[in-house]
Amino acid sequence: MTDFREPAVLGRTGLKVGRLGMASGYGAPAAAIEEAFERGSNYFTWGTVIKGYAPGMREALGNIVAKGQRDKLVLAAVTYAHNNTLTERLLRRGLKSAGLDHADVLILGYFSRKVPRRLIDGALAMKEKGLVRFIGLSSHDRKLLGKLAAEGPFDVFHLRYSAAHPGAEQDIFPLLPKETGKRPGTVAFTATRWGQLLKAKRMPPGEKPLTAADCYRFVLSNPAIDVCMSGAKTVEQMRENLAVLESGPLSVDEMDRVRRIGDFVHGSKRR
Repeated sequence: MTDFREPAVLGRTGLKVGRLGMASGYGAPAAAIEEAFERGSNYFTWGTVIKGYAPGMREALGNIVAKGQRDKLVLAAVTYAHNNTLTERLLRRGLKSAGLDHADVLILGYFSRKVPRRLIDGALAMKEKGLVRFIGLSSHDRKLLGKLAAEGPFDVFHLRYSAAHPGAEQDIFPLLPKETGKRPGTVAFTATRWGQLLKAKRMPPGEKPLTAADCYRFVLSNPAIDVCMSGAKTVEQMRENLAVLESGPLSVDEMDRVRRIGDFVHGSKRR
């Protein structure tokens, strides 16, 4: 997809989503989140249910619902509880606090090995109750996601993908079903590798650090990715992130530079 302003289809969910997702954990105020929503970034993650619900996100969600725009919102509630009873209780509490009756996706995270069947059954039970429409999985384990790519109960994958961690290009993306109606939706996180790709001291000699925009464009330039998650603390930072949507994919030279820096940053710990 060459125009980042055009929405993507979130895999077999059929949901239309803006290419840049908004994470709740960075403390963005409601005004910043609502501005992103108005500009088409409608995929929000809200969690964890253990640590509570970010107040800025809660306020923004309530305002979006009050304006009658719930149908344009795609809300992914993320749980790290690994306990069905606790997840459902806190999910209900969080949804009620924002005037919502359901989340679009329930993301089970994080898992580095096979997901216990009891947790899958619990998520499916919440789906049957109408609390969620789809279920997803978040993991750093590429092999696990690769095994689940062609079949399995998960409608959405949250996966680590950046210039410093491009392994999904070998371990996940080739295993995804080609048909959008069959493959899980794909959402990338840690595009900046927790900010390391933005630090001058991490760069190869003579290289300027990447910008957050460079990192987001790298992720979104891959057609296997539906959504790239972003974070912001202020309205200004949110606007800087949203400017990515106007820029489009990286050129060949830009891609070479970003990959070269990513390789260096990934190997810096060993060096």
